[in-house]
Amino acid sequence: MESKKKIFAFLGSYADAADPGLYACRFDPDTGSLELTDQTAGLQNPTFLDVNVEGLKLYAITEGTDSEGKRCGAAAVYGFDPETGKLSLLGKELTVPATTCHITLDRTHTYIMVASYHGGMIGLSPLLEDGRIGKTADIRRHEGSSVLPVQNQARAHSVFVDRSNRYAVVCDLGLDRVFTYKLDVAAGQLLPHDEVRVAPGSGPRHFVFHPSLPYGYVINELSSTITAFSYDPENGKLGEIQTVSTLPASYEGDNACADIHISPDGKFLYGSNRGYDSIAVYAIDSSTGKLTLVEHASTLGGHPRNFALSPDGRFLLVANRDSNQIVTFARDSATGKLLPTGDRLDVSKPVCIKFAAIG
Repeated sequence: MESKKKIFAFLGSYADAADPGLYACRFDPDTGSLELTDQTAGLQNPTFLDVNVEGLKLYAITEGTDSEGKRCGAAAVYGFDPETGKLSLLGKELTVPATTCHITLDRTHTYIMVASYHGGMIGLSPLLEDGRIGKTADIRRHEGSSVLPVQNQARAHSVFVDRSNRYAVVCDLGLDRVFTYKLDVAAGQLLPHDEVRVAPGSGPRHFVFHPSLPYGYVINELSSTITAFSYDPENGKLGEIQTVSTLPASYEGDNACADIHISPDGKFLYGSNRGYDSIAVYAIDSSTGKLTLVEHASTLGGHPRNFALSPDGRFLLVANRDSNQIVTFARDSATGKLLPTGDRLDVSKPVCIKFAAIG
């Protein structure tokens, strides 16, 4: 009989270096529950993560200080035990000269890319043969502003790589632009390639490529909207299709969007609302890429930042930062709707969830 894969969920959070900030959990694929197996301190605000499953490596952003004692971006790499998920620090390296908010691996696990909201820049760092992080190879700084007070400068918020590993999409909340860079793996460079503008005051935050079709979607933090794009993977070009609200027409309170994901089967899209604490669920039209609202599901907690779909798509787990909990929902594969399972894990100020299926 084939043995079941071991599935871990790694959690990043806001934390002082003296306190636990990274957590490893065993995930039960039958119930969607989490069991804490390890936690580790030593990093300042290891909020965002990415994972190299094959290499058993976990990468986390954190904060560092440069030679002049100024705060700057840094990243750390941990090995993790394939049986227990136990974390072991392997190294830490400075990345860009401003604190960072996002990290992603390229698809060949050759580089990490980071985004700096406060510095308006992105950075590219090579990974060494043992998975440790090398010296930063390329930094690209954005310039400009947009219409809202918070948009008084560039605010790069995230980097996402397409399926071909040829292009990387960068959301800049401060400029209301989504940039496409060509990823030159051989030269270790991110080369400016193209850009599209979203409506002024939108604040693009996170992006997701459709897993199989030529579409991409950005969630706009400031306008509480999602913009759908066509995507030409050969030429690395985005074209706007549609923009929809993440909120009910009747909602009048404050809100800021955060994260966005698509189910593994490509049929449904999910986006998080902070304020109207909920996950907005949409059906994706495979022929047009357009979105149709299915429901707004309460996250049963405050300020849902990141969330993640389990590898098989049966469950969705939400990091409710302000209520200090990870909440599990079962996902109906036919309708896309979410149903609370009753499982929760208490953890301080969670921000990011990354799954790793081993074996």
